[in-house]
Amino acid sequence: MATSTQGGGPRDGQNIKLDGFVPWPEAFRRLYREKGYWEDLSIADVFERLAADHPDREAIYDGTRRTSYGQLWAASGRLAVGFVQLGFKPSDRVVFQLPNTAEFIIAFLALMRIGVIPVMALPPHRRHEIQHFVLGTQAVGLFIAPRLGDFDYRAMAEEIRPNAPTLRHVLVLGEAQPGQVSIPELIARPVADAEVARVLAPLRPHGDDVALILLSGGTTALPKLIARTHNDYVYNFKQCGRVAGMDAGTVMLAVLPMGHNAGLASPGALAALAHGGRVVIAPNRDIETSLKLIEQERVTASLLTPPLAIGWLDSPLIDRFDLSSLKNVVCGGARMPPELRAKFSQRLGCIGQEGYGNAEGLLSFVPLDDTPEHLLESSGKPICPDDEIKVVDDFGREVPDGEAGELLTRGPYTIRGYFNNPDANATAFTDDGFYCTGDVVVKRGRYIYHQGRKKELINRGGEKISCSEVEDHILAHPSVANVVLVGMPDRKYGERACAFVILREHCKLTLEELNAFLMTREIAKFKLPERMELVESFPLSPAGKVLRRQLRETIEAKIEDEKGSEG
Repeated sequence: MATSTQGGGPRDGQNIKLDGFVPWPEAFRRLYREKGYWEDLSIADVFERLAADHPDREAIYDGTRRTSYGQLWAASGRLAVGFVQLGFKPSDRVVFQLPNTAEFIIAFLALMRIGVIPVMALPPHRRHEIQHFVLGTQAVGLFIAPRLGDFDYRAMAEEIRPNAPTLRHVLVLGEAQPGQVSIPELIARPVADAEVARVLAPLRPHGDDVALILLSGGTTALPKLIARTHNDYVYNFKQCGRVAGMDAGTVMLAVLPMGHNAGLASPGALAALAHGGRVVIAPNRDIETSLKLIEQERVTASLLTPPLAIGWLDSPLIDRFDLSSLKNVVCGGARMPPELRAKFSQRLGCIGQEGYGNAEGLLSFVPLDDTPEHLLESSGKPICPDDEIKVVDDFGREVPDGEAGELLTRGPYTIRGYFNNPDANATAFTDDGFYCTGDVVVKRGRYIYHQGRKKELINRGGEKISCSEVEDHILAHPSVANVVLVGMPDRKYGERACAFVILREHCKLTLEELNAFLMTREIAKFKLPERMELVESFPLSPAGKVLRRQLRETIEAKIEDEKGSEG
C-alpha cells in the first residue's frame, strides 16, 4: 500500500502530510464527520473544555498529590512553553517512556498542545527497543524516568545518543544529568497566562493531525508503529468511556502502564478524564496496594490483564477491604475465560467486563447491561456502529456466522496503514482498506467470540486445537491458578499440546489427573495436553501479555535436551 500525502477536508491539519502516515481516503473522512464520529477536536481541545467547565474538580490522585483539572491544564501550558523554548516544533516526534505519574498526563497534554507527536514506549523497554523507536521515527526527544529499580534510564539515553543523530533532547522526570533537562523544573517555572496563550495558540493541532504513535502488540519482533490522529483517538477514548459506563462519578484505578493503548485510553486514563471522572494512580501492581486504594478512594472501575485479574481474585486479601464501590473491571490483553468473569461477581461484587481490541483500532466491549450469555462468553461487539467487521478463511473468502476465521475490520478509528512501513502494510491491509487482525474469531451478528491468534492454533496432524478453548477448560480445575497452552514439535503429528500450568498454593496435579478432569468436560480427546510443565510464573511482555513464543522456545529446548540425553 502506498503512503498518501494528500490533504483535504474542512480542517486540514499541520501534519496530515507527515511522511510515512497513511490517512483515510477522502470519502471516509467525509462520512465520519457527517456521522459525528470525528468532531475536529484535538486532544488538547477536549481538556481545555474540561478545565474551563470543572477547574476545581479533582482529576488525578497519585498517592501524594491531588491535581485538579484546572491545575492539570495550567501545568501542561507552562511545560508546553518550556518545550517550545527548547526548540520543539509541530510534527516533531519524541519517544515517551514515562511511568504512571501525574507528570505523565501533564507532559502528554503539553505535547498535545503544540503538535509534537509522542511515541508511546513502556518503562520495561530497554536500549534495543528505544533506539529502534528513535531511529524509526527520527525522534528529536526522549522522555524518561531517572531510575526505576536498579535501572538508570539516563545512562541508557546517553548510550543511545551517539547512534541517533536526530536525538537532541533528553527530558528526565526528576534529577537530570549534564546535557539533560528536568521535567519538574520546567513545570515549576512561572509563566504568565498571557505568555502561554501567545506562544501556544499558533501551534494548536487540528483533528486530522497525527496525535501520537502507539506500538503494535506483537511479541515476536520489534513492534510496528501505529500513528493515530486526534480525530480518531478522541472518538476512541470518549466512546470507550461510554461503553465502560464512565461518567463524572467514575474513579478509575490506573494499574496498567498508561504508555499502553489500553491504559492510556481504551478505556484508561483519558477515557475517565474525558467524562469528568477521577484517575487514581497505583504506584505499582502490588495487590494489597491496589485494594487499599480501592477502599480509600472509593474506586469504581479499573483495567486489568487476565494474569493480574487472577491474582486479585485468588488473593485472600480481598476479604480484608471494603471493595463495595467497584462497579466494573475491564479485562483486556487476552480473552477472559467465563469462569474468571463469573468470579468478579462472586468475589468482588462487580462486573468483569470483557474488552477485546488492538492498538491499530477496533475495540469491542460487552455492554454492561447485556445478557448473561454475552457477559460470560462473548468478546462483545464493536463500540462504533460503523466499525465494519468480517470473518474470512485462509483464502480471504468471507465465512458464514458461526464459523471461525480471521477477523478483518475498518472504521473511523482503525488505521489504514502502519507508520513508515510499506512492507508490513502490503500484508496487514487489504486493497480496500480492511485491517487483517491476525485474530481467529467466530462472529454471530455484531458479537465477536475471540478464539485466539492465528498462530495460537495447534495443528496436531491436521486437527486444529484452539489454545484458548482448552485453556478455559483447564482453568476450571480447582488446583489450577493459570495456564498457557502451546504447541511443541512432534515428528509424527507436527505438533502436540503442552500445558504450562501455575498451581494454586499447596495444590498438586499430574498430567493424568488433569486429563481425567478434562474428559469430564466432554472435549475431543485430540485436544488433551500431552505434556504438562509446572511453573511459578509466565514470561510477560512490557504490556503484560504472556510471551507464548518464549514458552514454545522453552519446551523446544527441553525436548532437544531430552533427545540428546537419550542419544
